[in-house]
This record gives sequence, C-alpha cells and structure tokens, in this order.
Amino acid sequence: MAPKRSFFDDTTKEVVFQILLHAVLFLFFSFDKNEPQIQEFKVVVFLNYAIGALIINYVLLPNFFYQKKYLLFFLSVAIVITAIISIEEFVLEQIYYPDTRGQRFAGVIYCLLDVLPVITILVGFKFAWDASKKQLEVEQLQSSIKESELQFLKSQINPHFLFNNLNNLYSYAIEQSPKTSSIILELSSVLRYMLYDCKEKFVPLQKEIEHIKNFTQLNELQIEERGKVIFQTENIPSGYQIAPLILSVFVENAFKHSTASQSNDITIDINIHVTDKGLLQFHCKNTFQPLGNTESLSKGIGLQNVIKRLQILYPDAHELSINERNGEYAVLLKMQLKANEA
Repeated sequence: MAPKRSFFDDTTKEVVFQILLHAVLFLFFSFDKNEPQIQEFKVVVFLNYAIGALIINYVLLPNFFYQKKYLLFFLSVAIVITAIISIEEFVLEQIYYPDTRGQRFAGVIYCLLDVLPVITILVGFKFAWDASKKQLEVEQLQSSIKESELQFLKSQINPHFLFNNLNNLYSYAIEQSPKTSSIILELSSVLRYMLYDCKEKFVPLQKEIEHIKNFTQLNELQIEERGKVIFQTENIPSGYQIAPLILSVFVENAFKHSTASQSNDITIDINIHVTDKGLLQFHCKNTFQPLGNTESLSKGIGLQNVIKRLQILYPDAHELSINERNGEYAVLLKMQLKANEA
C-alpha cells in the first residue's frame, strides 16, 4: 500500500509561499500615499522584476550556484539585472511615460537602487527556503541513519543473548539435569521479550525490569551453590519508558565473567532504583578472578553495542561508569528515562 501523501506537498507549499511573498512585496512596492490607487505602470514593472527573480531562483540558483559554478552564476545574474533595467528604461517607460521619464536615462546607480531591493528580497527568500528544505532533508537522513544503526545493533545483541544461553541449556541437557525444564521455561520468556516485546525503540520500564528479573533467574540456575545472586529493585514507577536490552548486557556480562573465572564465592549484586524525577540508577557488581579469559571484560561485542546505543539514544542524558579492581567488576549507569507518551 502506497504511503498517503499530504495535501500540501513541498511544491504546493513553496508555490503558496511565493504567491504570498510576491503579493506582500507588491503592496509595499506600489504604495504611494499621494496616489493611493494601483498604477498599471507599477504592476508591469513589478512583473518585470518578478520574472527576473523567477529566472534567478529557478534557473540560475539550481544550475549554477548550487553546483558551485559561482562565476557563471554572478555573470548570469548581472545579465538578468541588465535585461530588467533595459526593459524598464527603454521599453516600459517609453510606452507609459514617453514625454517625461522616457526622454532620459536616470543612470545605472539610480536604476540599481530601484531594482536590487526587490530582486534581493525575492532571491533571498528563495535561498532561505531552499536552505531550510535542505536542512530538513539532512535531519531526516540523520534520523534514518540512526534508526538503521540502532536496528543493526539490536540485531547483534539478540543473537549474543541466545548464543550464551543455549550453551548453558546444552550443558544441562547433557547432564540430564532436572533443572533443564526450568531453564527452557525461563529462556522462552526471555526470548519472547526479545523477539516480540522489544521491537520498538522504547518499551515500558516495568516490562524491561521484568525481563531483567527473568534473565537473572535463568542465569542464577548455573551458579547453584557456588555463590549468591542479589537482585533488588526500588521505586519502579509505571510512567516511564526505556530503550530495550540496555541493562541486560551488563547483567549478562556479570554472570558470564563470574562463572567463567570462579568455581566458588561468586557474588553478583544487581540494584535498580528510579528517583522521583525519572532518573534510573543501575548498579551491577560481580566478583571475578583476573585470569587470561577475563582480561578484556570491557571490550566485548555486547558491551560495545550497548555503549553505542546509549550514545545514540541518550546523548546528553546518561552517565556510565565501569570500574575493575580488586577482583570486582562494577557498573554504574545513570540515565534520564523518557515519560510514557500520552
């Protein structure tokens, strides 16, 4: 189905704007307190100016100036202005004022002072219109690029989750663990969220928190008696949205690096708090042993992607601090949440 077009497309808007601009400018040009009626001569002269401006706006600007052929542009403008002055002085004044103004040439300077204000206004507004339109196109293109980049980053994150957790499920299946069914149930809940609920750029905060909780319970099964997992939430309101899968990556990394480097004494502490002004504070700490396979904790693909998403979606509305010291890896993320759309 073809997208519905607006009744006032860009061309129609520009035509209406130009008509209004010419009408207003003509009123100022033709106004004379000594002769309140509109003179035919001024109508014809203004039409002469308008035709010259039309040539500059729709022929010379796009074909020369916007193509950076500046010398050709200014030479062509000089020719057009010369033609305007010549038509006014040697044709129109000869017709309307053959015995007065048509008898003498007022001089180049006088003629330029008569012509240039009108031409400058008409061309200037056209140039401003084109610049505004081009800026809008640039902003739309930048928005499209950002959206495409976000979709690409999310497409990288989802398989990242799936890959890690399928490995866990495979291990339990090999051992014929009775926990396999519980893992499948938790994994299906997590995948349902990633595949269906988080297709939008922003999701309700409570849904994201529920996903984090399910994801934490899923990964907690692999720790068993080797440590403890603390998951706490405080003041989670219902009136805010958050970009999906932002927090999941940090939780995933906590489990991955703790379980990979430690056989016991694992501690993972997750705390999520939202202030009354909608500032989310996310703390995630985990213990680890500084072994060879954990030297690049802050360089994983998932973490790089979530940092990039934060830069795109929350450019001036987040603070991310990651510290690695004394066998503890700590993440502190503060981000200003978006209120739900009415």
